[in-house]
Amino acid sequence: MSDTHIATDHHDHHDEPARGFMRWLTTTNHKDIGTLYLLFALVMFFVGGAMALVIRLELFQPGLQFVNPQFFNSMTTVHALVMIFGGVMPAWVGFANWMIPMMIGAPDMALPRLNNWSFWILPFAFTLLITTFFLPGGAPAGGWTLYPPLVLQTGDALPFAIFAVHFLGASSIAGAINVVATVFNMRAPGMTLMKLPLFVWTWIITAFLLIATMPVLAGAVTMLLTDKFFGTSFFAAAGGGDPVMFQHIFWFFGHPEVYILILPAFGVVSAIIPTFARKPLFGYSSMVYASASIAFLSFIVWAHHMFTVGMPLAGELFFMYTTIMIAVPTGVKIFNWVATMWQGSMTFETPMLFAIAFLVLFTIGGFSGLMLGVTPVDFQYHDTYFVVAHFHYVLVTGAVFSIMAGAYFWLPKWTGHMYDEKLGKLHFWVSVISVNVLFFPQHFLGLAGMPRRIPDYSVQFADWNMVSSIGGFVFGFSQLLFVVVVIKCIRGGVKATDRVWEGAHGLEWTVASPAPYHTFNTPPAPAAIEGGMR
Repeated sequence: MSDTHIATDHHDHHDEPARGFMRWLTTTNHKDIGTLYLLFALVMFFVGGAMALVIRLELFQPGLQFVNPQFFNSMTTVHALVMIFGGVMPAWVGFANWMIPMMIGAPDMALPRLNNWSFWILPFAFTLLITTFFLPGGAPAGGWTLYPPLVLQTGDALPFAIFAVHFLGASSIAGAINVVATVFNMRAPGMTLMKLPLFVWTWIITAFLLIATMPVLAGAVTMLLTDKFFGTSFFAAAGGGDPVMFQHIFWFFGHPEVYILILPAFGVVSAIIPTFARKPLFGYSSMVYASASIAFLSFIVWAHHMFTVGMPLAGELFFMYTTIMIAVPTGVKIFNWVATMWQGSMTFETPMLFAIAFLVLFTIGGFSGLMLGVTPVDFQYHDTYFVVAHFHYVLVTGAVFSIMAGAYFWLPKWTGHMYDEKLGKLHFWVSVISVNVLFFPQHFLGLAGMPRRIPDYSVQFADWNMVSSIGGFVFGFSQLLFVVVVIKCIRGGVKATDRVWEGAHGLEWTVASPAPYHTFNTPPAPAAIEGGMR
């Protein structure tokens, strides 16, 4: 009897849910943690975006107007680190936290405390990174690739930047382990791997890429640290080291990393297009195999970033062929998305608009990537603005647009309210026009020979730089519309029904996976057939 008394007493005192700030600090709920990741990513998009606007402001016309070259190069370096590790990756982990347990029928993520910890590492890591601006010598200015010997000239800020990268890597690895553990151990009965929604599939593949590559980056930056402070010569030619070795190690991480940023986008788009085309996804299993092939190939193409370092001809040929091979599974995906829309009864709500823009603009980024993958012409394009245009088409109109698409698509599910469709469409149209004004002219600048990462440039590049900068400012400030949409949606609005997308008949859960409804080994109820899963 006393035991029971103690148990109830314990329950009375200790199981009250935390309130206010403590709730968010200590939460192990996958939805809360997903929300934290998404809000953090949104803040970091604006921090990284502000840095991009400093860059575009300086490049608005030739001559040094606003910042010195050292600070300009710090901006390009930290802008990239913030956007990749603070914007896109946490946004995808936020999506994973919110959606994966619900998509596979799990009560939560497999490792809820690790989940909390992997989020709370991030604010501290970025505080560490941003403080480098206030240290003697300023933030690292060696580009986001942190190439030696350039980055080794950084002052006291280098160890701070390197520890920040370590923390970010630890957070990513923890999140990835959590996804793998959840999907492999907590699927609902009857949900085999080939019945998983594609978003879950793309995230499993992404998680394996993260677990395989983040330690490689950790090794590379640790070697930089020992070169600078402990007298080693990994990358110092004077001591028998080789700076090109750093490029090999870095890009062995860096190339799979770009697929880490884009694979979840493929999953989101594979959920959105079928919903608004009112048709099941075309070629589900080929999508799964294409995603896996992309992930495998991403490990054997790294040196296409290094065609100009003086590789043997056999090396150049190998990396050229493997790079071009990646276009095949990617083309399969594009074909399947178009085939899904073919003869569908499409409607064009905001998520679908962003998904279609993703399809068209990501394809442009893919084609410029093919151009860069052809060794002899890459000698001309390398380190010019053509490369900048290429990867921003892939990362902004690819990853960021699909994050926007997914946010609009699932906001009703997350908040219980519909977002303002008029404002959403306005946000889409201003974004899609301005992002092309921002990045398309950079192809012309690069083909005309303008080098990247420079604060000042020759006068013949002035006109397109001005156009590009105008596009940049419009694009940057138009993202405030998105913040307005999100705040309005969280605070209230039209209640979302259980069939958010009118006429989609609850297809949201089922169209991205093969069966028209999930049986879980029981005959379906009539309601389930009529409305898809609730």
